[in-house]
Amino acid sequence: MRSLALAAFAAASLFASVEAHAQAQQNFAMVNRSGAQIDEVYVSASNRDSWGRDILGDGVMPSGTRRNITFPRGTRACEFDIRVVFANGQRRETRGVDLCQVSTVTVTPSGRFATE
Repeated sequence: MRSLALAAFAAASLFASVEAHAQAQQNFAMVNRSGAQIDEVYVSASNRDSWGRDILGDGVMPSGTRRNITFPRGTRACEFDIRVVFANGQRRETRGVDLCQVSTVTVTPSGRFATE
């Protein structure tokens, strides 16, 4: 009886960890350390031809801020392209970011992207 309860607990723990991993696998934090305000952020699967919508909506990211980017449950792609548009209209892009391995994307003072 005790081993059956232990096995059930182990199975439940395994399913819970798999579920949590699947839910947040591509989620990441976007950090703006550029020294300029970011007005728009686009994140698109690398195999797509369009950027889709600005994920900031009506919001902006002043320099020094951090925003958590979350993906819908069931998102399967890992490689994404990211574009930011600064308040002055300048655009910067990075392509092929493996968001299954990256947890933070930082826009640096040079306007480049750093990942960790």
